[in-house]
Amino acid sequence: MNWYSKPRSALGRFLDKHKITQEELSSKSGVTRSTVSRLCSLDSVSPTTKNSNRIVKALRSLTGKRIDSTDFWT
Repeated sequence: MNWYSKPRSALGRFLDKHKITQEELSSKSGVTRSTVSRLCSLDSVSPTTKNSNRIVKALRSLTGKRIDSTDFWT
C-alpha cells in the first residue's frame, strides 16, 4: 500500500476494482453512506444481516456477478 492510499477492506477493494462509488452503493442498497464508508475502510467491521443482504443484492444488480456476503465478511 502506498503512503497516500487509504486503507481498504475487501468491500472497498471490490468497489474500487469495479468502479462503483460508495454513493452508488448506498443509493442502490438503501444503506446509509456513513455505514458504507465504514464498511469500505475497516475489515474488522461487519454489517448487520439486514444491511449485508441489502449490499450483496445491490452489488449483484450493479455488477451482474455471483456475490455472497462471505466474499466480504466472515
